[in-house]
Amino acid sequence: GPLINQVIKQFLNDVTWGELDFLIVDLPPGTGDAQLTLAQEAKVSGGIIVTTPQNVALDDAAKAYDFFVKLKVPVVGVIENMSYFVCPKCGYRSDIFSHGGGEAFAKKTKIPFLGEIPIDIQIREGGDEGSPVSVSAPDSVVAKAFADAARSIIETLKNA
Repeated sequence: GPLINQVIKQFLNDVTWGELDFLIVDLPPGTGDAQLTLAQEAKVSGGIIVTTPQNVALDDAAKAYDFFVKLKVPVVGVIENMSYFVCPKCGYRSDIFSHGGGEAFAKKTKIPFLGEIPIDIQIREGGDEGSPVSVSAPDSVVAKAFADAARSIIETLKNA
């Protein structure tokens, strides 16, 4: 806990960021020290809840939502990650972790549904190579899913 708090404070205060349109901080799942410190130390425009579609993940999403509300951090919306898988060889779509749980959660909590990201090997490969799929395969389905989610986030923040 104390080490995480110190790292986040250093990250926020000692890094020369220059002119930024957005600073997105990807936090570990849950409602722990990292989330609390960030909410207390930074001017947070909003939190985005990223969940997979299955019920156990949605339980964690509900805790994160309640956490943001208690800390008075606006919730920008929900993104469903690992939403589905499309076989690259045959094109068959499989809902490995179920499907639609993120959108149902968004409707239930009356927050925007920002998009769904499929599970795709290109995401892992691009991460390993240091070349995000939006750069390495910009016309791919998965790159378009990321772009759509980013547009939804920007529009939601503009209208907030």
